Amino acid sequence: MSPKDKKGKKKYFVDNKASKLSSDEKRIKSSKAKNEQMSKDDQKQSSNNEKNNIYFSNKITFVKKLFSKKMLMDLIFNPLYFSIGACAFLLFDALLNVFIIENVKYTEIDWIAYMQEVEGFLNGTTDYLRLRGNTGPLVYPAGFVYIFSLLYYITNKGTSIYLAQYIFAGIYLLTLALVFRIYYKSKKLPPYILIFTCCLSYRIHSIFVLRLFNDPVSVVIFYGALNCFMNGWWSIGSLLYSLAVSVKMNILLYAPALLMSYLYCLGILGTLKQIAICGFLQVLLAAPFLIENPVGYITQSFNLGRVFLYEWTVNWRFLPEEIFVHRGLHVGLLTAHLVVLAIFAYTHWRQYLIHYGSLQDTKLDVKCQLLLQPMFMSNFVGIVFCRSLHYQFYIWYYHTIPYLLWCTTLSIPSRLLLLGLIELCWNTFPSTWWSSILLHLCHGIILFALFKNRPTTEKVQAVRKRLIKGD
Repeated sequence: MSPKDKKGKKKYFVDNKASKLSSDEKRIKSSKAKNEQMSKDDQKQSSNNEKNNIYFSNKITFVKKLFSKKMLMDLIFNPLYFSIGACAFLLFDALLNVFIIENVKYTEIDWIAYMQEVEGFLNGTTDYLRLRGNTGPLVYPAGFVYIFSLLYYITNKGTSIYLAQYIFAGIYLLTLALVFRIYYKSKKLPPYILIFTCCLSYRIHSIFVLRLFNDPVSVVIFYGALNCFMNGWWSIGSLLYSLAVSVKMNILLYAPALLMSYLYCLGILGTLKQIAICGFLQVLLAAPFLIENPVGYITQSFNLGRVFLYEWTVNWRFLPEEIFVHRGLHVGLLTAHLVVLAIFAYTHWRQYLIHYGSLQDTKLDVKCQLLLQPMFMSNFVGIVFCRSLHYQFYIWYYHTIPYLLWCTTLSIPSRLLLLGLIELCWNTFPSTWWSSILLHLCHGIILFALFKNRPTTEKVQAVRKRLIKGD
């Protein structure tokens, strides 16, 4: 073999060896890359599995917490969970109203008379003395005329009772929503009170969807006004408050506490502004009637001396009729009303409203307790000394009773017992001597318990510090 061949052969083996080494290196690198990729994929898969495990673990923990004994107790007793129960009961009550409308017979009392009264206005009569229905003359302010004129058109001149019932069911649900918002923001009431405000009062459902009284219309507008006052929207609240008064003047029972709220929260100039807003709306709504016959309008729509029928009284059935209609009883009740208002204004409301006014800029919702108690107490005092309560008047204070009871130091069983007894009195038809006495007894216990729990300077200062600290 020549040297040249040997050299070529040697070069072949060297190149072949190098080629093998290069191929091995590639395989090693490829294998290493695959291992690294597999390692990354394993890590990624492991990370995803860990995330999934955490996710499902959190879900399981949430479900366990949701159905735990503690959560159940919170949903029943903790005011912080009030909104959950409120939404559930709103839905439940919507279905309940549908069931009542579809299955319980409507009873005519005042609806036809309302339609006859507003029909006279729609036909061009603006003299209040000439506006009448089959139950007598029109005795409600101008706002009533406009709102029920609208209902007159919507319900085909008042003939579509079925449609009117569903409209009043809507008013009922709006009332509940506004009341629930008041309860929720105050953090005062436990969620289980919803059972009593929604499910257990046949009389309240009847007032709305089986009788179609005008009282629910004034009340729902007032609760709208109260929500505005709680938000600090004083002018809007004053407009709504005045509108509520223009539907039925029972809303004036809140006026003493509202006037004090204006003074302590807005000052004298602010108070004059709000009074001007209320007065302007009254004059604006009543303008056509005031131009035609001002004396007739004022004496009919704001008749404080009107004598009620004995046959419908819920609270004075134990008195003989001659005493019931006697002017001496009326003067005595009015005097007692004013005296008790003055006492509560001095011993309770002044303390609450001074501090409420100074806390208006804070964002803590529960400060509204300082406003709500004077407002509800003012109305309640008027109810206690009312010359006569008719069955539809129950809605005037029904939703405020639980709140007032929780403003006392009475035990929980005592509060619930009073709620049940008051409901019994209002569902006794016709009223009897014992149901009337029992109603006065319940009212008296609540009134005394509220007075007994009057705020001292030390109590109010302690509450104020907690509010500021919480804010």
